[in-house]
Amino acid sequence: MNIFADIEAKVKAALEALKSEGKLPADLVIPQPQADAPRDPSHGDVAINSAMVLAKAARMKPRDIAELIKGKLEGDQGIAKADVAGPGFINITFTPKVWHALPRAIVTQGSKFGAGGLSKGEKVNLEYVSANPTGPMHVGHCRGAVFGDALANLLAFAGYDVTREYYINDAGGQVNVLAASAFLRYCEALGEDIGAIPDGLYPGDYLIPVGQALAKDHGSSLLNMPQERWLPVVRAFAIDRMMDMIRDDLAALNIRHDVFFSEASLTQAGADKIKAALDVLRAKGLVYEGRLEKPKGHDDEEWEDREQTLFKSTAFGDDEDRAIQKSDGSYTYFAGDIAYHWDKLQRGFLHLINVFGADHIGYISRMKSAVAALSDNKADFDIKVVSLVKLFKNGEPFKMSKRAGTFVTLRDVVDEVGRDPVRFMMLYRKNQEELDFDFAKVTEQSKDNPVFYVQYAHARAASVLRNVKEQMPDIDTSMEALAKADLSVLADPAEMDLIRKLAEFPVKLEGAAAAHEPHRVAFYLYDLASAFHGLWTRGNDSPHLRFIQANDGVATRARLALVVATKQVINSGLKVLGVEAPDAMR
Repeated sequence: MNIFADIEAKVKAALEALKSEGKLPADLVIPQPQADAPRDPSHGDVAINSAMVLAKAARMKPRDIAELIKGKLEGDQGIAKADVAGPGFINITFTPKVWHALPRAIVTQGSKFGAGGLSKGEKVNLEYVSANPTGPMHVGHCRGAVFGDALANLLAFAGYDVTREYYINDAGGQVNVLAASAFLRYCEALGEDIGAIPDGLYPGDYLIPVGQALAKDHGSSLLNMPQERWLPVVRAFAIDRMMDMIRDDLAALNIRHDVFFSEASLTQAGADKIKAALDVLRAKGLVYEGRLEKPKGHDDEEWEDREQTLFKSTAFGDDEDRAIQKSDGSYTYFAGDIAYHWDKLQRGFLHLINVFGADHIGYISRMKSAVAALSDNKADFDIKVVSLVKLFKNGEPFKMSKRAGTFVTLRDVVDEVGRDPVRFMMLYRKNQEELDFDFAKVTEQSKDNPVFYVQYAHARAASVLRNVKEQMPDIDTSMEALAKADLSVLADPAEMDLIRKLAEFPVKLEGAAAAHEPHRVAFYLYDLASAFHGLWTRGNDSPHLRFIQANDGVATRARLALVVATKQVINSGLKVLGVEAPDAMR
């Protein structure tokens, strides 16, 4: 049940009827009406702006169109009144019967309430994390991982067929540095004194077990090999171990990917998928030989002061054309990314989402231009940027580096406060805004700690259901009984406020999914928890509002239906965020 979608459908039907009656132009194109909750509750339950949207095309005054729509809506059994306000808004007030039907619908639908509102199985490829396999993931990766995973959950809840993908950067200079660093630890494991880690190699202790494992598997045989022979062996071994570590770190956050795509696979086993992708662009007349101006203010690693192969990215909105092949014939990093996204398109994905760190903002325009060119502008490609995370403890900057040697790892953060606080708080701010993460505050048991406040609401609801069995053992509290409860007894303003907040769930989820913004779900859950806690407090002050009325089975069942509905929506929302919905809290 979606109250807002229902009224939008009624307004759309009213407009089509007005067209057929000749009261609106016959050729008028009617867009989907938008129903929103007014900021001022005194203005009604929903506001419709269709009259103002259509006024210009219909060559009519907005208020005249609004009056026509109002006339069509009057008499609807679910509408108590419809008023025309301002320049042409239609403010609609529902009957109590409409609101009372909502908890019943949630009890009946359970986890399906609010689900599948945007898609019927369209494929989405969501790439997130994709950290270089050269060490443990840091706290910046943590935010991107949580954001990407929650977005995947959100899109799946909205009805999309989501593929969660990790791009392994296992080609290029950084993995050769990894191999050299691992080889040094291998020598150490065999008893050599390696001294200080040379500049340019990875110094973290996390490579010590890699060196030990190499020694166990290969003995001293690698020592007698020239570098060109041991390098690929050690490189492949170290990458595998790093990816195992990364998977374990992600598992600590309950994050798992469907696909791990190897960058190296683009040019392995006799294939040259990069050339194939660039040939597609060549066939479109989008590749040429030319020179690039030197970047102003900073060096671009792909810039050369000589002729090289360029992609006409400016034809698709980029601010300059981009190098795809250097003068020596080697491919640029961007060329590999073009091939990777061509592969995604070849796999049938026309909805693509990438999650980038703040340090990749400058890469967005070229990637969007490449996907637009490869797909002939048919692909829907969104890039979401997650900003920096600053760590604090009791308001003071917090630093630790147990394994990495130079930065705070993802596992450090999870081990310090637990999975749920990390996930919720990483989402309790817009992704593009910097996040201040205070270890002390995220473990507080107070209203100021959003994750505790929301989880406590779910636990409180569960406690009501346990208590009613003790206090009223003979009352039927099955879902079937609660679905048939007389909900007309729910009339207090606090009860109605909670019902209205529950009604927003499908709309909030759809809006969050459409915008690719899971933080909206976290914000909504906090508001819902606040409404529920507020009603609980009212019951402490006014006993007749308590959920359990020992001498009134009718009122008890009605309020239990409301409690179950609230518990279900919180559960669904927390599941989207990847956070546990506990039935009890210490």
